[in-house]
Amino acid sequence: MALREIVKEGDELLRKKSKPVKTFDESLWNLLEDMTESMYKNHGMGLAAVQVGVLKRVVVMEVNGAFFEMINPEITEQSAETIDDEEGCLSVPNTN
Repeated sequence: MALREIVKEGDELLRKKSKPVKTFDESLWNLLEDMTESMYKNHGMGLAAVQVGVLKRVVVMEVNGAFFEMINPEITEQSAETIDDEEGCLSVPNTN
């Protein structure tokens, strides 16, 4: 595993469209491990591949103690429910 640098606000990479993952190979597993280590080292709860400089549709996150690795995630529905809570982003530090 390797710690990856978090891409920060202002970097144009964050505005680019990530590409779908087509090959599930060792490099994908390495990316997932690196992202997980980088997320936890930076005290995050979620991290997208673009935030570590990789334009692939890959996300890791922890929610209520459950860990998820998502490949090519899609939003298929939404609700009108909102949660009034603080939120942060590792790419936009010191903002809640």
